[in-house]
Amino acid sequence: MSVKTFAAIEVGSFELTMKIFEFSGKNNMREIDCVRKRLDLGTDTYSDGIISNEKMEELCRTLKEFGSIMRSYQVDDYKAYGTSAIRETKNTAIILNQIALRTGIRMEVLSNSEQRFLDYKAVASREDSFRRIIEEKTAILDIGGGSIQISLFDNDTLVSTQNLLLGVLRIQEYMHHFEVNRAASENFISEMAMAQLNPYKKLYMKDRQVSNLIVIDEYMAPWAVRQSAEAETKGAMDWDVFRRMKERLRTETLAHLSAQMGISEEKIPLMYISAVLTDCIANLMGVQQIYVPGATLCDGIAYEYAEKINMFRGEHDFEKDIIACAMNISKRYMGSRKRSETLESITATIFDAMKKVHGLGKRERLYLRLAAILHDCGKYISMMNIGESSYNIIMATEIIGLSHTERKIVAGVVRFNHSRFEYYGQQSGNDILDKDSYLTVAKLTAILRLASGLDRSHKQKLIGVKAAVKDGQLVLTADSSEDITLEKGFFEEKKDFFVEVFSLEPVLKQRKTF
Repeated sequence: MSVKTFAAIEVGSFELTMKIFEFSGKNNMREIDCVRKRLDLGTDTYSDGIISNEKMEELCRTLKEFGSIMRSYQVDDYKAYGTSAIRETKNTAIILNQIALRTGIRMEVLSNSEQRFLDYKAVASREDSFRRIIEEKTAILDIGGGSIQISLFDNDTLVSTQNLLLGVLRIQEYMHHFEVNRAASENFISEMAMAQLNPYKKLYMKDRQVSNLIVIDEYMAPWAVRQSAEAETKGAMDWDVFRRMKERLRTETLAHLSAQMGISEEKIPLMYISAVLTDCIANLMGVQQIYVPGATLCDGIAYEYAEKINMFRGEHDFEKDIIACAMNISKRYMGSRKRSETLESITATIFDAMKKVHGLGKRERLYLRLAAILHDCGKYISMMNIGESSYNIIMATEIIGLSHTERKIVAGVVRFNHSRFEYYGQQSGNDILDKDSYLTVAKLTAILRLASGLDRSHKQKLIGVKAAVKDGQLVLTADSSEDITLEKGFFEEKKDFFVEVFSLEPVLKQRKTF
């Protein structure tokens, strides 16, 4: 039986965490060690935008210790990720280079959407309870040092996800700056939170009811998991217990709370901020049950790694959540559902028929599906400048599970479906992509343009489109009893770029149906 040892490292806003996991056989993931080191990087980042030299020294020293522990376990592989405290610094590239040179650990920085997606996978790693909970109307509240993420689920499907700048360390920094005393702290946190939560409710909740609230945080979780040890569902919390805990955090001394709860004194004020935020959101949504399962980013990192090496396969379809996120963006900007479905079907058919030609994989197929769904979102802003408007909407809207670069690829495909293609080296400013990403955009744009031409009338005239590569041609066959002069004309117009990218001549064959 194959056994792999893996280390997941999180450089968080308040502490560094490394978990060692062992994978043995299919779907057998076991945590064998966990090491934590308190290091408040967030306060520096959120106030000054730069991590102090003193904390950089401690960061590198701790990561070197983590490296020694990994060697003692003889880990087969590792992943090290930085979150908002690294992401929001002014000199992120310099920090990553220094860490690599001084510790030998190569760290990557997660975008907010990537981080929240891994947190979400961490919760999903608790397979049975997660699946049972999100079958009802559920919200996941992911509380970080710099921001919070609220994701709404209905019948096992992601409905919406939004990021709000209400992170625990960020709020604590405001409280220190404004010299908020302990007696006034709950009112201060609540007012700061509700200023953003009330508009959120109007925009995204409307009449939606939420039964369950799943909380992911680094502050309440250890205590909550211990409290619910006897509960049928791990992490389930009684409301009376939760509110008594919140009141104790507000009134009792730090030393007494630390001794009673088994939590460091430095962490208790952060736990209190997390509890007040949770209470605000629970009241706003009218939730009936709260769950704090104790899932961490490291669990999500391990879950994703196990998926990639085919040693873990969960039942939940995460790609479906990314698609659902795009569909909700399209709906918000009055996108055409029928046309999106038509383009999604045609582009997927062409993509699958050309696997040996384009050399792209499953992830790129997802980008194409997202671009088909979001192809016309820019019409909401401008009917004359759909490409640029669509690009701006996609880049300004978070799609959970996609990195910033991946979102830029999707936005680029949508943009160039409507406007002149910009070749490698022509792009400037924030639009610049590396060569591999540029080639992906070119290939997917060529496919989407061809598919758009086949439904130029927006009437879905071509039924059952099939595709096959034969003798240097891409032969597309479809049934239709209607006049497709318009479709044929635009198909011919879109061919040139397709031939340029793939050196393959597209041919359309119509089968008449009566």
